[in-house]
Amino acid sequence: MNLPDRIKQYQEQVPRDILPEVTGRLTRMVGLTLEAVGCPMVVGERCLIVGSGLKPVEAEVVGFDDDRMFLMPLTAIDGLKPGARVIPIDSAGHIPVGFNLLGRVINGAAEPLDNKGPLLPDAHIPYNGQSINPLDRAPIRESMDVGIRAINSMLSVGTGQRLGLFAGSGVGKSMLLGMMTKFTSADITIVGLIGERGREVKEFIEDILGPEGLAKSVVVAAPADDSPLMRLRAAMLTTRIAEYFRDQGKNVLLLMDSLTRYAQAQREIALAVGEPPATKGYPPSVFAKLPQLVERAGNGVPGGGSITAFYTVLTEGDDQQDPIADASRAILDGHIVLSRSLAEEGHYPAIDVEASISRVMPHIVSEEHMKAAQKFKQVYARYQQARDLISVGAYVPGSDPETDFAIERIDIMKAFLQQSLQGSSPYTESVGQLIQVMNMQSSGGQVAQS
Repeated sequence: MNLPDRIKQYQEQVPRDILPEVTGRLTRMVGLTLEAVGCPMVVGERCLIVGSGLKPVEAEVVGFDDDRMFLMPLTAIDGLKPGARVIPIDSAGHIPVGFNLLGRVINGAAEPLDNKGPLLPDAHIPYNGQSINPLDRAPIRESMDVGIRAINSMLSVGTGQRLGLFAGSGVGKSMLLGMMTKFTSADITIVGLIGERGREVKEFIEDILGPEGLAKSVVVAAPADDSPLMRLRAAMLTTRIAEYFRDQGKNVLLLMDSLTRYAQAQREIALAVGEPPATKGYPPSVFAKLPQLVERAGNGVPGGGSITAFYTVLTEGDDQQDPIADASRAILDGHIVLSRSLAEEGHYPAIDVEASISRVMPHIVSEEHMKAAQKFKQVYARYQQARDLISVGAYVPGSDPETDFAIERIDIMKAFLQQSLQGSSPYTESVGQLIQVMNMQSSGGQVAQS
């Protein structure tokens, strides 16, 4: 048999879909930024770096310069050396989803952390979902019960609304999130713990969330010691899982703690690849990433599901003008401010109703409810304005009828805004108590703290 016939015979036995493996090599490592050449990949694609360690290092392309690819690792970078092989992988673009994820705790790579065995997903969906045309979204016209009296009555939340929870450290934001998870009327809760202390992850799941809250929740955890890329992916994964359940027609409550850690993770990545800082050390890409994440929440098409989202925003030193806090306020549908002074007084939840607002509340509540909430704020603000005079005895009773009315009601109003951690206050009950408080005569009526 001549040579051409032999080649043709062997060609018929070789599968035609085999492609040559294209690999690159690692050339530089500075901090967490890796540089590779010889392996053209698109931004967002993932790869394995095979070094002298026990297992390959997984990384993602975050930028490029001419023929150099900038990589950011998702896992520990032990065992890397110059010339290590860089192998592209194409199986990381899909994530597991399904109702079997309820009650599970996973990391930013969709891997289980709870030692309950492997995930049993119903399907795998692309990591990057399609945005919904804003004109195709259903308008926010229904209220959602979150079980917190101060929020249900004074800052009513609409189904599909996105709110920010602005707070410094140690004022009870995690407790508030846990209460909403247990008491909400939503079908499913998706919790993203992004960049928090590892100790707080277990405490949130066991002590704050509890078995009852975990049973209808999916928790995505990326502690502070995870790589910035893993924290970034955990936030996107949290949103993507919520989108899946929304597309199944469910009303989803999305709780992300915190949006600030997400922004800081993007800042670390952007600065590492050479992006210049702009506002207080934050590169421009941070402020572009925030709306891309937040805008994925909200209502779906009419008749479909919804994502009602709460994003915690850390105000360092209780500074409400922090650049991330300022940018978040502009893109969210309202903000709830937790006050350190109220927390120090033992007032929980420490919600500052004067500084907080729900932008969709006028469209989802009755006229009577809206008037009662406005009257409550007016009376409460009147007392706060005269508080210093009252405390030093400089205010003379009878000099201002509105201030006299505020002094008479303030104890009842403060009791109304407080709530125990174990007690739920349904939406209808909260509104009824608000109207009762504002219509109450000077007969010493009380509001029970549930």
